[in-house]
Amino acid sequence: MSEALQELSNHISEKAAALVTGCDVAFGELTVSTTAGKLIELVTFLRDDQKCGFINVIDVCGVDYPKRADRFDVVYHFLAPRQNQRIRVKLQTNEVTPVPSICPLFPGADWFEREAWDLYGILFTGHPDLRRILTDYGFEGHPLRKDFPLTGFVEVRYDDTAKRVIYEPVELKQEFRNFDFLSPWEGTDYVLPGDEKAAK
Repeated sequence: MSEALQELSNHISEKAAALVTGCDVAFGELTVSTTAGKLIELVTFLRDDQKCGFINVIDVCGVDYPKRADRFDVVYHFLAPRQNQRIRVKLQTNEVTPVPSICPLFPGADWFEREAWDLYGILFTGHPDLRRILTDYGFEGHPLRKDFPLTGFVEVRYDDTAKRVIYEPVELKQEFRNFDFLSPWEGTDYVLPGDEKAAK
């Protein structure tokens, strides 16, 4: 399988050299890096090229690296059913630089891009309906960003008795638990409850 991926990587590097910034085969997966300006051209090549044939979009998601200038990776996963191969396409962007939508090429990317906008704040130009999909309409912020606070925001729920949506401060239902991650077979550094009754 890795030989086939390496052959595909070489083919993409040769035929679409101007569209990619890197091709990497690692852990049995092929990752192709590009820029926002070359994305549509690259995705069109991957879909239409006879040797590639990546006609199915599997996922579009974001990854947040807040210490980088271009803090977001936008990651696309495609499938070529005829060749039984997968490919990952990555590019970098930030909060204000939009990425072109691939919805005109892959209509199935619609909700994936909406999710990336909702949870990370990644902007997509040319998207037919870029609005929140998982959070409430009045929600402030993007909850999968690393700098999003864990508390201090309101919780939205539907109250069946009041027959309306209720906004309440976030409340932690469980106390913080400290896990030691020690194996019970190797023994712990402390006496577990009930062990003091065991015969020595």
